[in-house]
Amino acid sequence: MKKILDNLALKYETKDFIKNDPIQFPHRYKDKRDVEISAFIASLFAFGRREAFIKKLDFLFSLSICPYELILDYKKHNLSSFVYRFIKSEDLLELLRLLNKLYVLDKSSLEELFYEKNNRYTRVTNYFYSNSNCTKNPGFCFMFAKPENKSALKRINMFLRWMVRLGPVDFGIWDFILKNELIIPLDTHVARVSREFGLLKRKQNDFLAALELSEKLKEFDSYDPIKYDFALFGLGVEKGN
Repeated sequence: MKKILDNLALKYETKDFIKNDPIQFPHRYKDKRDVEISAFIASLFAFGRREAFIKKLDFLFSLSICPYELILDYKKHNLSSFVYRFIKSEDLLELLRLLNKLYVLDKSSLEELFYEKNNRYTRVTNYFYSNSNCTKNPGFCFMFAKPENKSALKRINMFLRWMVRLGPVDFGIWDFILKNELIIPLDTHVARVSREFGLLKRKQNDFLAALELSEKLKEFDSYDPIKYDFALFGLGVEKGN
């Protein structure tokens, strides 16, 4: 099984992966701050039909010369008609406002927000919920899902993979999280292929399943187990799961 997974990871973890993935957006920028901001926003919108959310993100990032400028001057952009599935214009504006608060008013960053190891997921979601008036909006709640609500936290874990791992696809610009502390971004592709391979026993696609699979993958690479996200996701997409 290790040989199969290693070969699949090598097959899919290439620069060619970037062009059809939401990680294409942070790859447009060089500044670390812009990479973080664009990656975070792109990860939150990475659900549903890939072509649809990439089109929305392409429009959003075209509004400013860089993501930091987008959150700095978010009020000047007309986003009243912006809709993507559950996420409405007011949810997007609230996200941009909160990122403005984090970077401009608080003089902090996403890196600092994610830095604390204990209760990292709760700390991050609490920041956005405690500073928002939109916590009853379905779109806002969907962007900032909680593990206690049966979420696998796929998008946040994907964002962390982008920031922590270093390779032809991922950036590796955060060094306070070890590679083997990452949790796999569990989606339907990854979950189905993992069950076919006998790597995942849990039936629900929730955070406990993501933890189970991440631990299992350490048997094949204890240092960088989440590299197999490429193997499982790439094969799942190729097979049309």
